[in-house]
Amino acid sequence: MESAQALVAADQRHVIHPLHHAKDNERPMLVVEAHGEMLIDADGKEYIDGLSGLWNVNLGHGRKELADTAAAQIMKLDFASAYSGATNEPAVKLAEKLVKLAYANTSAVYFTTAGAESNESAFKMARYFWKVRGKPDKVKIFSRVHAYHGVTMAAMSATGMASYHKMFGPLVPNFLQVPAPYPYRWPGNGDPGIEAADALEAAIVKEGAGTVAAVIAEPVMGAGGVIVPPATYFPRLREICNRHDVLLITDEVITGFGRTGQWFALRHWGVEPDLTTFAKGVTSAYLPLGGVLVSKRVHQALLDAPADQKFMHAATYSGHPVCCAVGLRNVELIEKEGLVERAAIMGRRLLAGLERLREFPVVGDVRGLGMMCGIELVESRDTKKPAIGLGAKVAKEALQRGVLIRIRAGGADPAIGDTICVAPPLMTPTESLDRIVSVLRDAIAAAPR
Repeated sequence: MESAQALVAADQRHVIHPLHHAKDNERPMLVVEAHGEMLIDADGKEYIDGLSGLWNVNLGHGRKELADTAAAQIMKLDFASAYSGATNEPAVKLAEKLVKLAYANTSAVYFTTAGAESNESAFKMARYFWKVRGKPDKVKIFSRVHAYHGVTMAAMSATGMASYHKMFGPLVPNFLQVPAPYPYRWPGNGDPGIEAADALEAAIVKEGAGTVAAVIAEPVMGAGGVIVPPATYFPRLREICNRHDVLLITDEVITGFGRTGQWFALRHWGVEPDLTTFAKGVTSAYLPLGGVLVSKRVHQALLDAPADQKFMHAATYSGHPVCCAVGLRNVELIEKEGLVERAAIMGRRLLAGLERLREFPVVGDVRGLGMMCGIELVESRDTKKPAIGLGAKVAKEALQRGVLIRIRAGGADPAIGDTICVAPPLMTPTESLDRIVSVLRDAIAAAPR
């Protein structure tokens, strides 16, 4: 392999990275190998992958079964269009499997290649649904503050994090935001779940329900800081959507495929959405794949549409046979190895360990569901004043000790403190889970204030 120094130099000359800033890329981590929950850099140093890549390597790194599946499918059928009038076996088989694993009201899947594309597709499906139903004015999409739905134009406009908007505005019209059910920082005196849902209802009434197509919500807000809603929130939200004839889109790009201890996370609260977006864990990141799980109600509207109103949405790689073959094998392995159930059990262990970090005055809140947890940092536990910049220092100390984590930086959003995000692969052994906790304890203690 070319020397690490030469590769980094070439990278700095030629590669534009996601969230790129030259200073951030002065000394990039060059990962050359990965197995299970471990990453190995060019110097041979090992790290626990504390965020499953980017919340997506659910099955763990280096699974030969997925490599073999990809190779076999490439040799049999590398690519064939799945546009209307054609199909392929892996896409059909994966769609059939996902419908069985998803919510009871699900009947079909539209395949994409990524989470942002899935959300873009869901927005278009929502508008399409109302147009074909004779309600063309229902076009507005509601999302929540602190939400992350991707950074393509419409997905960025639904994302409730201002730092992603600053250099790319103006936003797409008809995207509006309401407060998130954020228990730690909820300003009201009542139940944050009920009050946040009621704030959405007030916004729908203000805009006019006849203009609102859908609400999009992550079951647990991931990149926004692992914000877990009260149990009251989603049942109330579903009720409000029903009352005002608004579609509910659940963004399960992070929470799907076992991450929270359920195949799909709204099951925790007994709620069924109209559209479910997914990506990441469907292939455990081995190949790019995403999609939209479509309810019977929405699917039927598409099936009943006249020819002059057909669903004119498309992508070259929708239903890609190699990606779908790997997705099917990945889902089968998650099921066979009981990783959804394991995520629930080991997630409780991880969260209990992280709760002990409350011994530090800078730890304001510890929260999580399944194998995704967040530790919010504050300057003062009494005032909840956000700690800005501390998270990056903790992450640096953790990396030096062999644990890779991600920080939801609060600097561009003073309503939230830096939050340490932890979401290791679902198969992570107990000793590595415990190691994450002990390293974070040492990292918080060592981080300069």
